[in-house]
Amino acid sequence: MMFENILVPFDLSNPSNNAFKVALDIAQKYNSKITLLTCVEGDAWHHKFYDARADSELLKKQSKIAKKYMEKLEDSANSAGVKIKLQILKSTSVVKDITTFAKSREIDLIVMSSHGRTGLDKIILGSVANGVIQRSTTPVLLIK
Repeated sequence: MMFENILVPFDLSNPSNNAFKVALDIAQKYNSKITLLTCVEGDAWHHKFYDARADSELLKKQSKIAKKYMEKLEDSANSAGVKIKLQILKSTSVVKDITTFAKSREIDLIVMSSHGRTGLDKIILGSVANGVIQRSTTPVLLIK
């Protein structure tokens, strides 16, 4: 089978919802399984008075919100007859975690969104999509 396992990195944004819809269409056509992956990050701006308990609470809140959104997409996949797994990872490097996850799970296709940032926004915020495209050995379908 061409696309047996599809990974959809999901950041709760409208563009990532669109990427999920495309992945769902592909999964229906090729009888594929989808893994919906969300990476949650703690406070990246640690300082000498950093309290790990605050980081833990932040991660719990992020995970709870992400799970709620992901369960709605899980319902859509189930209604469409597509097998789906939900995965939430604590992350320190989203690009690295997505590419490592894809490689370790024998993912055949990554379907992800791009927010289309340019200029200073792209420099400051970086581009997860660009990083995944550059570092992944798995084919990547980018949805704008």
